[in-house]
Amino acid sequence: MSTPTDDQLASLGAAFDAFARRYKLPDELGSETQLNELDKQTLIYVADHPGCGPTDIARFLAVPNTTISSATDRLAKRGLLERHRPEGDRRAVALQLSADGKARADAIVAAYRDICRRMLEPLSPAERKNFIRMITKIVHHED
Repeated sequence: MSTPTDDQLASLGAAFDAFARRYKLPDELGSETQLNELDKQTLIYVADHPGCGPTDIARFLAVPNTTISSATDRLAKRGLLERHRPEGDRRAVALQLSADGKARADAIVAAYRDICRRMLEPLSPAERKNFIRMITKIVHHED
């Protein structure tokens, strides 16, 4: 592997800026209260893993437990997330979406899917496969 040039870094930065502006997830999603990215990701994780604990989310999102604690507090106060104590371990916390939380998570996932569809539409099937392969390689690259 070779080291990227300054011109390549500048070009990539400009492309990412344009990409982020064009394919930004709508903040509102038809709701009166905005969620930050961490809250959105927390809702999606709980939707996919009902009964999970805050530590599970923190590990998956690679953030400190205290950060997830704050996020789950915010989401519970908004009525989007419910906390339950499992019978077997009263110290543990199991998280579950409320009906409003599920509707919100479903809307977020639908918006993400729409963004992905719009990103891939201008590409040929072979380009799509290549693009996904390259993004996956970047995401999973270990330093």
